[in-house]
Amino acid sequence: MSLYLIGDLQGCDAALQALLEKIAFSPSRDTLYLLGDLVNRGPSSEAVLRRLMGYGSAARCLLGNHDLHLLAVSYGVRKPGRKDTLQGILNAPDRHAMLEWLRHQNLALLERWGKQDLLMVHAGVLPVWSAEKTLQLAREVEAALRASHVAEFFATMYGNTPEAWSENLQGPERLRVIVNALTRMRICTADGRMEFAYSGDPGSAPTGYLPWFEVPGRLSADTTVAFGHWSTLGWLNRSDVLSLDTGCVWGGCLSALKIVPLAVGWDSELIQVQCEQAQKPGE
Repeated sequence: MSLYLIGDLQGCDAALQALLEKIAFSPSRDTLYLLGDLVNRGPSSEAVLRRLMGYGSAARCLLGNHDLHLLAVSYGVRKPGRKDTLQGILNAPDRHAMLEWLRHQNLALLERWGKQDLLMVHAGVLPVWSAEKTLQLAREVEAALRASHVAEFFATMYGNTPEAWSENLQGPERLRVIVNALTRMRICTADGRMEFAYSGDPGSAPTGYLPWFEVPGRLSADTTVAFGHWSTLGWLNRSDVLSLDTGCVWGGCLSALKIVPLAVGWDSELIQVQCEQAQKPGE
């Protein structure tokens, strides 16, 4: 049995197929962990969803900002963007099945391999959240996504405020902060105020802001956090963070990190395939 963490797909099914062939993936034996942004900007979002749905429990998928955007569009809450490539899903005869499957995926996953915890999110974890707190808050959003009145959630999901977490937050503002941290955040201040416009190199962040994983004393630092979302950051391999968005849809690579559990911790191997796309870099 092999375990693989895979970065942002964004509708690049051909690259996914090439990667799965390279690792000799078998859904009866192996498990994939997809770190969000399964769809959009690439040419074959519908093929990606059908493939992952077909793998059943062998594909554990997180939701990213593009996946939530698709769901919001499908409920009529958001208009498709000029650069969106979602019509293959929205016009498909199996549209309902794909969208229902998507809204039942997770915002965060926490696994223990080889006596070491691994927290998986799409974008980031606020400094005041531990791994367990992150998982707890993700479950609040997942419950809203799976509720019969989900359109009401999408109607209030968008916005950049509140900028920071407070235990006193309730209702739509509470869920919005959780969504923004888990699916949109790249940088924040030392006291956890988020900023969403910046997507460049970590070393050029606006004054007062730093990558969320560099905040001193963050409560998730004792757990390895795997994430995607930040293509200009690229592959980052540290004991406390693993960054796996290597810009597939922008002409970069699609990356998989093979995890080999040991008695204490794990070994890992990075496996990549080139993705030939003509997109321009963007969010």
